[in-house]
Amino acid sequence: MNNRIVDHPILGKLGERKTVSFTFNGKKYEGLKGDTIASALMAHGIRTLRVHEETGTPRGIYCNIGHCFECRVTVNGAEGIRACMTPISADLEVVSGGIEAAPLKPELEPFPRTYAEFEQLQEEDSDE
Repeated sequence: MNNRIVDHPILGKLGERKTVSFTFNGKKYEGLKGDTIASALMAHGIRTLRVHEETGTPRGIYCNIGHCFECRVTVNGAEGIRACMTPISADLEVVSGGIEAAPLKPELEPFPRTYAEFEQLQEEDSDE
């Protein structure tokens, strides 16, 4: 599948470029030299790059300029890499992000909203 724009009405025709192989979630894909991970995956029709850490809702490209961090993936074992800013290279291993344990669950334990509440919790802990 190729969803790539090869003839743009303003930018013109896409010139010939070398192909580069990489993997996404264990499956091999090809992109063009100079593609970002996000653009190469979009050319293959892949829109979901990860899921929300707690809710599991799909996330993908939103701003495409590195501001929003919605396109974070794991690249060669390094987590939190922005797919919209990272060029593909030969034998790159990209893995989407999945549901993770929530670091804070305020409904399960008291979580201070102010410094005064923090001090009060500290005093209660020291009294025990």
